[in-house]
Amino acid sequence: MDYQQLIDTLSPEIYQSLKRSLEVGKWPDGKPLTGEQRRNTMAAIIAWGEKHLPEKERVGYIDKGHKAGGSCDDPEETTLSWK
Repeated sequence: MDYQQLIDTLSPEIYQSLKRSLEVGKWPDGKPLTGEQRRNTMAAIIAWGEKHLPEKERVGYIDKGHKAGGSCDDPEETTLSWK
């Protein structure tokens, strides 16, 4: 079984369990995740999310929408002065 096949076999429940383990830094049995386990778990939840979740629900999604009432990146609205 290759990596992608393994990701394909993960159920939503296993995904949630892996995500929770990564969040709290330990497995459901209380044992802490090692550095390698953290990296592998992170890679698995990102890969699973890419395949099964809409973009806005994926780990690491950043909403790049604009603030209501204007843009906060307009350089003409911001003037810096050094004193």
